[in-house]
Amino acid sequence: MESSIAYAHDRVAVQNTFLIRVYNWMVLGLVITAVVSLIVSSIQTFANAICGNGVIFFGLIIVELALVIALSAAINRISASTATLMFFAYSALNGLALSVVFLAYTQASITSTFFITAATFGALSIYGYTTKSDLTSWSSFLFMGLIGIILASVANIFIHNQALYWIVTYGGIIVFVGLTAYDTQKLKQMAWSDFGDESMERKASVIGALRLYLDFINLFLFFLRLTGRRR
Repeated sequence: MESSIAYAHDRVAVQNTFLIRVYNWMVLGLVITAVVSLIVSSIQTFANAICGNGVIFFGLIIVELALVIALSAAINRISASTATLMFFAYSALNGLALSVVFLAYTQASITSTFFITAATFGALSIYGYTTKSDLTSWSSFLFMGLIGIILASVANIFIHNQALYWIVTYGGIIVFVGLTAYDTQKLKQMAWSDFGDESMERKASVIGALRLYLDFINLFLFFLRLTGRRR
């Protein structure tokens, strides 16, 4: 009986240690993004180049997407240090792209939206961690919803439909609210895995941080559409 209790206690301790590492990486990524965004938005030449030149802006988006795909695909072949540097590089590039947010919205609305996002993200993370329900059944719905949002967003770049804009906004909030809880539960389950060594555990924590980082950033951007006040 005592051995079973000790085993359960050790398992929870290992799980919590892994998740703390994941959230630490995620927070560092968010800090890098915020700092880069603030610096770039304060330098008028850089800000105008990114905001006013579609080639540069979409080029950044393409490079970011390629970096995420490369990191996810090569995670088992690269070192933990390389994986970490790639995550930080992605966070910095995303900061460049998101610098336009500081030009489009007031500082007060960005700050309030950040706290709304943080509170929502925290609540959903707690739900994903504590719920006894298996959220695996959500995966198909969330994946299809994510694909639909991406396609609709790309289409709306060209058609500029206001109704579609709001459908994507509310749909995006629903999808990333669900993904936050789903990804948290998956990371909790991942923590039970036998990573084999410290390097594999660190790489797993970086990938986990990337998933939560993307959930947070996208949730923030969709909330900003609703609550943000434009300059």
